[in-house]
Amino acid sequence: MIKLFKYLKPYIKYVILAPSFLLVEVLLELQQPRLMGNIVDIGIANGDMRYIVITGLKMIGFALAMSAGGIGCIYFSSKASQNFGADLRNEMYIKIQGLAFSDIDEFKHSSLITRLTNDVMQVQHMVLMGLRMMFRAPLLAFGGFFMAARINLELSVILAIVLPILAFFITFFVRKSFPLFNAVQEKLDRINLIIRENLSGIRVIKAFVSFDYEKQRFSKANKDLSEVGIRAGSLLALTMPIMIIIMNFTIVAILWYGGLLANAGQTEVGKIIAFINYSTQILFSFMMLGFLFVFISRAYVSANRINEVLNTQSAMQNPSNPKIVKSINGVIEFENVSFGYDKKNDSQQLSNINLKINAGETVAIIGETGSGKTSLVSLIPRLYDVTSGRVLIDDVDVREYDIENLRSHIGMVPQDTILFTGRIADNIRWGNEAASDEELRRVAQITYANDFIDSFAEGYSTLVGQRGVGLSGGQKQRIALARAIAKKPKILILDDSTSAVDVITEAQIQKNFRKELTDCTVIIIAQRVSTAFGADRIIVLKDGTIAEQGTHDQLLSQNGIYTDVYKSQLGTEGLA
Repeated sequence: MIKLFKYLKPYIKYVILAPSFLLVEVLLELQQPRLMGNIVDIGIANGDMRYIVITGLKMIGFALAMSAGGIGCIYFSSKASQNFGADLRNEMYIKIQGLAFSDIDEFKHSSLITRLTNDVMQVQHMVLMGLRMMFRAPLLAFGGFFMAARINLELSVILAIVLPILAFFITFFVRKSFPLFNAVQEKLDRINLIIRENLSGIRVIKAFVSFDYEKQRFSKANKDLSEVGIRAGSLLALTMPIMIIIMNFTIVAILWYGGLLANAGQTEVGKIIAFINYSTQILFSFMMLGFLFVFISRAYVSANRINEVLNTQSAMQNPSNPKIVKSINGVIEFENVSFGYDKKNDSQQLSNINLKINAGETVAIIGETGSGKTSLVSLIPRLYDVTSGRVLIDDVDVREYDIENLRSHIGMVPQDTILFTGRIADNIRWGNEAASDEELRRVAQITYANDFIDSFAEGYSTLVGQRGVGLSGGQKQRIALARAIAKKPKILILDDSTSAVDVITEAQIQKNFRKELTDCTVIIIAQRVSTAFGADRIIVLKDGTIAEQGTHDQLLSQNGIYTDVYKSQLGTEGLA
């Protein structure tokens, strides 16, 4: 947790001012019991009304000054904690964006969301409580004990016996609560996972009438979280009655022994009242420390989870002297490439791939599900790194390029079309922020998106919902294609990106690609053989290896896998 305190450095003045105001509040609060005792022993005992009024006014003045100190402490501690939380969230967000896909897969999306939100909030709350209670409780406890001992050293023996007992119970509860809070955060990860899946797949759930099943799944996860939360809450609930019992026994003991001393003439009633007030302050300070340590225990769990993310070294690092280029030709070569997502076992998605794609060439890749098509193209922009072998662009290993520079020359339309909340124009400009309205219209015309965009009342200013809600699958794909082309890439990777587009429109889009993207290397992953017809070369993958390659006519003449796929989709009539 201490590692995270570096994010408080820019706000050190708030960190200093908060306890400074608190110190004023505590010092004045420690004077109140003494003044109350003086009113009883001096003012009331002697019938001195003037002394009572003056001392009472002094207590009121101290109370007002205490309020000012408390308000100042709250203000500056809130400033420090809120800014700390904002910076920590920002740092985590930047870190997550810089992680390799393999790192994100290992953490899981739902867990990262929990860490970025709830875990940061727990640590932020701990900072807030720490600046207000971490200083207040010890100052009040030690100050109260010092003032109480000055009043009567014999009565202080009672406190010396009770305080270690309180410290024992606090330590016990903190140790017991730590694993429970860890379990709470893990159960919260599970809840976020189910919610995320349900919201993303709400249409599928409704289409398959699976609400009851998903409800049971959520209810189970929710029940698990509730049960762990109840156990943690029950443990916390025990702290209050135990501490109150100890505090009441302490007050009784002080009254009993103080009464004996008063009867013997060894102390005054006012001093006993003051001593009880100091004892109450001390005991409440220990209660505050108990709750603070519970907060720290929970925040400690969250801090560890945050540090796991911040301390993760991305599996994909820039080289020490990265190659940065203004442009590339677009020649791609795979040399003995093998790849597996899980480096801990020997499972391979790709095995010994050797392939060269020339600049400006259009290559289609087909193959059955799981044959490694997406895995293969993901290696080009270094979304993942090869397990063995090399991927070269213009005869340079992609691992030698600066990652951002490499990806700036590559356009990619993934299989799962993602659009962001905002205007259609904003989504297309993701590919090129500086694109003019004319350029937007041009790339939309290339992808045949212009017609349906113009049909909307607000045209390119039409708002789309999260993930493109309100648009059909084909419309989303065409906007995503326009976004990629707006980037003006030298390498364009299309991962089954026209699967929701009708065959006629797809043919028109491909025709436009051949006309407009003459100097761009295009790689098309296709499920439909009709998508691959116009490619300069077709690669057939099977079980992570290249089974066949050639032009459409060459592959048909081989009467192999491609021919079987062709017949299965278009029939023998299509072959004829």
